Amino acid sequence: MKVLLRNPKRELVIDGKRSVNALLAQLDLPRESHLVIRNGTLVPGDADLTDDDVVEIRPVISGGA
Repeated sequence: MKVLLRNPKRELVIDGKRSVNALLAQLDLPRESHLVIRNGTLVPGDADLTDDDVVEIRPVISGGA
């Protein structure tokens, strides 16, 4: 699968099917502070990702007044 990361911006290719949670663990990224988007749709941690997927991982950014 193609994985697009932000902060810093980079692109990885990862082989094999795995869950969102497993992918984030492999990349050493905490689930609670990252969003995973596949084909423009936010996917839950237990969703399976395949070799054909293109996913974007974005850090959660919060703010307020």
